[in-house]
Amino acid sequence: MTTMRVGQLSTVRDLDVELRTVRRILLATDLGQASEAATDEAIRLSARLGASLVVINILDPARLRDGDGRPDPRVDQARARRERAAQGIVARGRARGINARFLVWEGEAAEAIVAAAHAEAADLVVMGTHGRGPIGRLVFGSISERVVRDAAMRVLVVRPDGRGGLFPH
Repeated sequence: MTTMRVGQLSTVRDLDVELRTVRRILLATDLGQASEAATDEAIRLSARLGASLVVINILDPARLRDGDGRPDPRVDQARARRERAAQGIVARGRARGINARFLVWEGEAAEAIVAAAHAEAADLVVMGTHGRGPIGRLVFGSISERVVRDAAMRVLVVRPDGRGGLFPH
């Protein structure tokens, strides 16, 4: 698999040529700081390419924890908080003239992102990464690596510092 590093492209136009067939972008976000650079990039690309934007957040009930680290059975409250945060991203996109909407899916993150990208006929998945090193990936796993491996479309992984790589499929 070849990697196109966004930071190494000579111009934004080079990325546009690579992505000229993109009509629908799926932004997979944890709605946290690690996803902020990916959110900015997805909105920018959607506006530049005239692509619609689908914002998705994955809610894994098995991983929900309350403030003390205990399992939190209030999936409804977690969903409501995530919907409010995702609506904020949609509003940012719409302010730029983008056709944008959001989804909150339940399930294991990497699996659900790939399934949603397929169900939504996404041409490109944009997602952030925590930028963990090899040991962190070994201990925690890497959702972005699994999505890159399993997705049938291009995946743009953006680090918190704004650098990223485009993984064509």
